[in-house]
Amino acid sequence: MNGKGKIPQRMAAILVYGRAPLAFTGMLCAIGVMWTHSASLYAAGVLCLFVAMCFDLVDGWFSARFHPEVKLAHLADRIMDKVLYSIIFPLVAAGSMWRLLQVSTEYSRTELLHAILIIMLCITVLIRDHFAHFMRGFAIRKGTEPEDTEFTRLRTVVAAPVGALLYAYAFYVPSDASSMIYGWISWMGEIRLRSLFFIEIIFLVINFGSLAGYCRKYGTMCLDELCLGDDRLRRRILSFFPNAMTFMNAMMGMLAVFFAYQGRVREAYLLLMGAAVFDKLDGAMARKLGLTEPLRENSNRFGITLGGVLDDISDAVSFCIAPAWIFYIVVSDIHTGAVQGLPLKWAAIAYALLGFARLVYFTFDPHPIPGFFKGMPTPAAALLVTSPLIMAERAADATTQLLSFWGVFSFFLLLLAAVVMNLYPVRYLHVGRFMDRRPWFMRINLAIVLISIFTPIFGYVMLLYGFLYLFSPLVTGRIDPRDVSGLEDAESSSQA
Repeated sequence: MNGKGKIPQRMAAILVYGRAPLAFTGMLCAIGVMWTHSASLYAAGVLCLFVAMCFDLVDGWFSARFHPEVKLAHLADRIMDKVLYSIIFPLVAAGSMWRLLQVSTEYSRTELLHAILIIMLCITVLIRDHFAHFMRGFAIRKGTEPEDTEFTRLRTVVAAPVGALLYAYAFYVPSDASSMIYGWISWMGEIRLRSLFFIEIIFLVINFGSLAGYCRKYGTMCLDELCLGDDRLRRRILSFFPNAMTFMNAMMGMLAVFFAYQGRVREAYLLLMGAAVFDKLDGAMARKLGLTEPLRENSNRFGITLGGVLDDISDAVSFCIAPAWIFYIVVSDIHTGAVQGLPLKWAAIAYALLGFARLVYFTFDPHPIPGFFKGMPTPAAALLVTSPLIMAERAADATTQLLSFWGVFSFFLLLLAAVVMNLYPVRYLHVGRFMDRRPWFMRINLAIVLISIFTPIFGYVMLLYGFLYLFSPLVTGRIDPRDVSGLEDAESSSQA
């Protein structure tokens, strides 16, 4: 019995401590690949990283199944995580640049942007790991024991597979080798950049969500220790988080224009969707942190804050300038008489200016309607006017009549959205708060959008959503705003 009882302990020790030697071996193989361009070393390195990934994914299940009594098991597991990620992600960052210079010397701007994104992603992973260690240590010193099963430990499920995939891509060496192992793994080195961008952006969002989760769980104790009752200092520290979300909103808009210049309208649209998500999150986070309530001794009689100014600037960039710019980039490349005869430049300028007017009215509106927007909100208008551009991009190789149709359709839809944004007597339902009150509605629509992303009908689905919201006041306009505000007040009181 004693011999059988030692087997789970030995297996647990192998699963926990075996990751570091495997990761170190993968690093040596990567150095060998950069030096010799050996396909065999590439296959061996990828194999070591994938075995380490399997150990990382299985050790938690094994411990829960067999309950091995290993001393310092949790501490050793976290230390091995740090060692593993401290090896893999700097290695991947170096490998992404090596691939640009050695494997694909005539790289495009998109490939360079992807390498830069990998570097930023690796930095974010390491910062997140050290920040999580600090917050857990601070909580332990304050007498709060961290939970073993935290949502913020998504890295256990996501970080190791993503690191192994990026390793397989970064150190890929084209070869005619007939090795079975090389044949199994070489496809990861030729994966499309579009798929990699999607995976990396999702992983980046998970890391930011993990940081936010730690701040939400342990941030109050840190602020109490740091601020010593100074409410103004506390608000300044807390305002960093919604301001960071606002900054990400603007960055998504600028990246969308960059992708449109590369002829990737689908990715540009996804980035605009990300900007809309960050636009929702910054306001929700500010309300959650209590930053929307003014201080008692606040002397700002105009009510203008740095966060509000940054939010307006980000919205102007992502939902006014970026959609107009993307429209002009895509439609001006349609060389047909019906499209080239239209005033495309003036239409784009008019949309941007009317979007600015909409933001100014929204900011200084003295009588807002709770739960509703006066006029179509700029994020919805931006997503509406850019959705047909996805079909215009796909129709570039189709018939001239179809391409001309999407160009003319996009032009008139742009003008319609610009006008509807400033129809202030028309009330549009606040979709974000509506989804917050009905999680089932959010889950169903999120599933539809995520599934459609991987299909050719993605543009049509988003265009349908845009038209449904465009004409939604015919139904939602009959709702009494007092009913919506009453629901919000009941929710806020129940949360309090």
